[in-house]
Amino acid sequence: MMYERRKSDPGVVAMRPANNAEPSAAESVEPRTGTKGNADRQSTRQAQDWESVSQALARIRQAAKQGKKERFTSLLHHVNVDLLRLSFFALKKDAAPGVDGLAWRDYETNLEGNLGDLHGRVQRGAYRALPSRRQYIPKADGRQRPIAICALEDKIVQRAVAVG
Repeated sequence: MMYERRKSDPGVVAMRPANNAEPSAAESVEPRTGTKGNADRQSTRQAQDWESVSQALARIRQAAKQGKKERFTSLLHHVNVDLLRLSFFALKKDAAPGVDGLAWRDYETNLEGNLGDLHGRVQRGAYRALPSRRQYIPKADGRQRPIAICALEDKIVQRAVAVG
């Protein structure tokens, strides 16, 4: 047999038929494997500093598994200046300015001071996200797709909380 199953080949999971054409004309369905076993795997780290972020996230997952009835009221105590810095550098450098008028390069001119101030506001509970501006982008079919434009610091904090 030319194509035989090897150790690394994926398992087979039945899927629905490809289309509603005549059964003899329908293409067969390509088998897919499930994601079982991959749920705990982290995506590739972008820098060595993500190691500690990944460990903090693992501890949060563990606490959530052990105390299923407990609720998390805030994750902001996990946000530190290093995580905010990593989140800042993960943003697009050439993106348009946010609703606050700040562009990536403007914020970078006093990065450490800005991040220190942002971290202090987050930890004191004084940080408040600015309202996003709603914009509509035309689609090819004539409809419009809504997007929200938020402030640069809001993007930084959102990314830090999502990762950390």
